[in-house]
Amino acid sequence: MKIIAGLGNPTAQYVGTRHNVGFDVIDQLADKYNIAVDTFKHKGAYGKGRMEGEGVILLKPMTFMNLSGESVAAVANYFKVLPEDVIVIYDDINLDVGRLRIREKGSAGGHNGIKNIIAHLGTDVFPRIRVGVGMKPSKMDLADYVLSRFTEEERVLMELGYDRACEAAALMVADNIAKAMNDYNGK
Repeated sequence: MKIIAGLGNPTAQYVGTRHNVGFDVIDQLADKYNIAVDTFKHKGAYGKGRMEGEGVILLKPMTFMNLSGESVAAVANYFKVLPEDVIVIYDDINLDVGRLRIREKGSAGGHNGIKNIIAHLGTDVFPRIRVGVGMKPSKMDLADYVLSRFTEEERVLMELGYDRACEAAALMVADNIAKAMNDYNGK
């Protein structure tokens, strides 16, 4: 069993923002694999199904971004899923719009949602897919930037990025993280 957790913020005001790309990828995976993300427990919305022959849980923490670890750890503990079987998908302002960076483990890199997941899981050894949302303009506040929406041109690039993130997640579910990194890092 694997958990794929996409990070974002609940409520309609955050739909389509840069900070919600994890939710967007989960929605696309749910559509592609016909998994209803409609169970509300453990401070999140989740659905169980199958991807690449493996049992998966698609999770959208409903705790707001900076407290994502509360939901991720609660679901992992309840279903007895080890941290190395928890794949986290989230936004990255240090990557160009739609680009991916996949890692098996690592620091939070300044991302408060990841920092909270590390604190609640007690380890930084869990795979992740970072989806680029572009660098913030120099005169713009970081919070305002990550809560802003994509331009039409950026939206096209993000849709391609979401497709690649779904493909990479499928490889990772099939225990082929090395291939996912080789095929999708920087693309």
